[in-house]
Formats: sequence, structure tokens, C-alpha cells
Amino acid sequence: MQAKSVENVTCFTSGVERNRPPAARASGESAMTLTSLQPQFDATAFRRALGHVPTSVCVVTTADDDGPTGMTVGSFTSISLDPPLVGFFAGSGSSTLSRIRGAGTFTVSLLNDGQGALCQAFARKGQDPFAGVPLVAGDHAAPRLAEALGWIDCEVDSVVTIGDHDVVVGRVVRLDVPPLPRRPLVFFRGTLCQLDARTVPNQGNWQRDHYAEW
Repeated sequence: MQAKSVENVTCFTSGVERNRPPAARASGESAMTLTSLQPQFDATAFRRALGHVPTSVCVVTTADDDGPTGMTVGSFTSISLDPPLVGFFAGSGSSTLSRIRGAGTFTVSLLNDGQGALCQAFARKGQDPFAGVPLVAGDHAAPRLAEALGWIDCEVDSVVTIGDHDVVVGRVVRLDVPPLPRRPLVFFRGTLCQLDARTVPNQGNWQRDHYAEW
């Protein structure tokens, strides 16, 4: 079904008539129709709005015949439990992304709140981000950054281009979380942040499927 540009409509989903345009209701158009809104904002406004969504900060690494490489990502997420899949977004023109695709494997180091310098180092171009950085050996050739909250080793499952980014889906082959009391590094409103120690649980509830059972 062809998407239409409609004013004053946020969205509507199956079984929900709220905010459906009158023309859609009259024509019996399915409530599953995706409504395409013409953007009335620039890139700065887009970044400012999405900057209010706190994200994790990770470094994705790989290794090939040219040695190790890596980049900082703020879009890492879990995708599937069965099979175990994770993913992240990277600019389609990224040279590091190209090497990850070529290697077919990558490792995600989950940065702790004291590793802001590593985040910045792997986000810069034109220098060796591994210089002076302690590493931890893993099963993959991809480097693991020492003192991270955890490491997730993956094989590239698929890569899909969406807009000006590619989403890389990885099949998890191994993960390790050291038993140390560390807190995550968080990116919020364009700034690296720390979680308030008073809000961080001493133990996690790993049986919950995200927020589904809250």
C-alpha cells in the first residue's frame, strides 16, 4: 500500500482509529498504513531531538591482514534471543565498516564510565586508537579492550543499508562479563555521562524480556 503525506498525524496502528485522517477512514484504508510525514526540520533539529534518547557507548573492533581496527558506536542493541543476534549502525562510507564486512567477524567492547578517552580515541580518524591501550585475549582475532563491562564476539550475519547508514547484524558466538562492579558509559544530549550510583542495581533481573513484564 502506497504511503501518503498527511498533516497533523503522528501515527496509527492496527485497531487504533485515533488521529486517522478522515479520508483514510472514509476509504476504509487499513490502520496498518505507514504515514509518511514531510520533514519540517533540519539535521541540527533532528540531532537535538534524538539526543534526548540516552544510548550505550561501545567500541566495535575487528582484525584482518592489515591489522586491527575499530570504531565507537552509540547504536549497539540486542536483536534476537533465538538465534542470538545483536546489531549496530555505521555510516555506509565507513572504512572500518568495510573491513568488518571483509573480515566477517567483530567484537563489541561495552565501555565503562571511566573509559571516555577510549570512546573519543576510537571516534577520531587519522590515528592509531590502539596505541597504549591494554587488551584482553579472546577467541576472536578482534581485540577486546581491557576493563570493559563485557565483550561480545560475533560473526557477521547480514548487512542492510538504511538511508545513509548500514545496520550490521551479528550472530553472537561468545560473550563474557567480568564480575566487577562497574557502571556503563552513557551518551546523552551530546555528552558522555555516568549513571547515578543510587539508581544502579547491585544485581540484575536477567529473566525479564526488556520491559515486557514490567
